[in-house]
Amino acid sequence: MRALIIALLAAATLTACTTAEKTASGAGLGAVIGGAATNSVGGAVAGALIGGFGTYIATTGDGQCQYRNSRGQIYTTRCHWL
Repeated sequence: MRALIIALLAAATLTACTTAEKTASGAGLGAVIGGAATNSVGGAVAGALIGGFGTYIATTGDGQCQYRNSRGQIYTTRCHWL
């Protein structure tokens, strides 16, 4: 069951479009892996932090972020907070 959940979250991370979606799914995947590896809430929290931050850094490493406009179109431009 754990392997199925991890596989589904990994697939969600790969299919996420925007920076926020990728960061959130990375945090979710990290929480599941951290919780499964340590069998504790603390491990899940640490996994979420590491997974979310790691995904965020990987996504914004080049200074480009993806955004979705009001019509649902996805575009890439310089990150607003950089």
